[in-house]
Amino acid sequence: MAEAGAGPGAEQGAAEVEGKQPRSVRVVLLALMIAMLLAMLDNMIVGTAMPTIVGELGGLEHLSWVVTAYTLATAASTPIWGKLGDMYGRKGVFMTSIVLFLIGSALSGMAQDMGQLIGFRAIQGLGAGGLMVGVMAIIGDLIPPRERGKYQGMMAGVMALAMIGGPLVGGTITDHWGWRWSFYINLPLGVVALIAISAVLHLPRKRAQARIDYLGAGLLTVGITAIVLVTTWGGTEYAWGSAMIMELIGIGVASLVGFLFWQTKAAAPVVPLHIFRSGNFSLMSVIGFIAGFVMFGAVLFLPLYQQSVQGASATNSGLLLLPMLGAMLVTSMVAGRVTTNTGHYKAFPIVGSALMAVGLYLLSLMDTDTSRLTSGVYMAVVGAGMGCLMQITMLVSQNSVEMKDMGVASSTTTLFRTLGSSFGVAIMGALFNSRVQDVMAERAGALGSKVTEQSAQLDAASLAKLPVAAREAYQHAVSAGTHSAFLLGAVVAVVALVAAVFVKEVPLRGGSAPTPTETV
Repeated sequence: MAEAGAGPGAEQGAAEVEGKQPRSVRVVLLALMIAMLLAMLDNMIVGTAMPTIVGELGGLEHLSWVVTAYTLATAASTPIWGKLGDMYGRKGVFMTSIVLFLIGSALSGMAQDMGQLIGFRAIQGLGAGGLMVGVMAIIGDLIPPRERGKYQGMMAGVMALAMIGGPLVGGTITDHWGWRWSFYINLPLGVVALIAISAVLHLPRKRAQARIDYLGAGLLTVGITAIVLVTTWGGTEYAWGSAMIMELIGIGVASLVGFLFWQTKAAAPVVPLHIFRSGNFSLMSVIGFIAGFVMFGAVLFLPLYQQSVQGASATNSGLLLLPMLGAMLVTSMVAGRVTTNTGHYKAFPIVGSALMAVGLYLLSLMDTDTSRLTSGVYMAVVGAGMGCLMQITMLVSQNSVEMKDMGVASSTTTLFRTLGSSFGVAIMGALFNSRVQDVMAERAGALGSKVTEQSAQLDAASLAKLPVAAREAYQHAVSAGTHSAFLLGAVVAVVALVAAVFVKEVPLRGGSAPTPTETV
């Protein structure tokens, strides 16, 4: 397959990092990292505030929709933001997504009941869909791929900060200022990012002649919404074989098939299918999907195992992931520097996928006697693998397309990772829950089944109230559940390893292109 982006047309519009505006680029990068932090931090903070929110607003039966509405809106709008940036200019579209996110945040903080909060979270999610895509696409415009590795550590650091600091910040804000400030805290950060981007960011002016592909956008939105609802509701709200889940699967498949057909006919398709002619782009989409599948599954089940089996405190739950996130940060920085200095990158997807598979297999070996040191080492192996993959997938994807498709390439790669995380949480979660309930029934009989009939995941308070025999049975059940979930993750990671082997090392575009003169 031909690798797009290697020709002279791909160089067009790349801004020069070294020389003309290094200080401006640094200011823009700082603003972009703030926007990226907003997108990643929000769910982490809000998750901690949930019990307090329910206590004040009520509506416990609708609680899951506070997260689902945000996730749905983010996933569904991601490809559309990317396309709008390609058509009408990255700067204005990105600033619009920030403003929409801040409006959603302010309204969420003012919500008077659960229905309002769910609606306002959807608005917030629509804005969030443009934040991550905007960050990645603007970096793709500003910084040539060969130079981009220098900044990988910064992006990985923001991700680690969000995952570690989110629960801590959320708990502190909720305890001292009230849950509404979990949303209001976004406003000053967002305003700083807006001001910096407005003043310093200069990108080529774009005015598309073609109309927006409304039919394609609608079909894709319906398809993504159906997929996310299947992965969110399957096995929890509805049985996997229920009519609702089957109908959603049918709607999702029909919408996506219709979308793919229409993209071959549309004048300005939302996702131009020619980007998949690049073998590297297609392979990186697969690897990104699997990285999302594995990462969010690990983030969900590792703290649960540590709290239920190893007796760790839930208060600082973000710190429990420190070995994994620390290793991810270090290896991401090393991978970025090596890529920038040598121009070679093929080894990182291969090594990263292999480490991820090995680390997940090691995690599957954990039982009730595994020490925190041992589990920490296993987590670090997984983190090292993820560090080799998280930014390299975006880097190679962007290097595989022409500059005019930078937005859709960034949004498509982000979408695959988001869908991977939805599938990872759903499938690993279903396997975990099934195994926990089976082992509880075996070890504790009717009492075990009763304990986990509502949920296979017990909080610390519920666990403390159990009789000793039931508590020990639950610890064995959680060990068995995490074994099954992580073993599945290891098998899936092998698919990423196979895909990585076929990646071709196309030279990264350098930084010699002139800075655009027509700016917005």
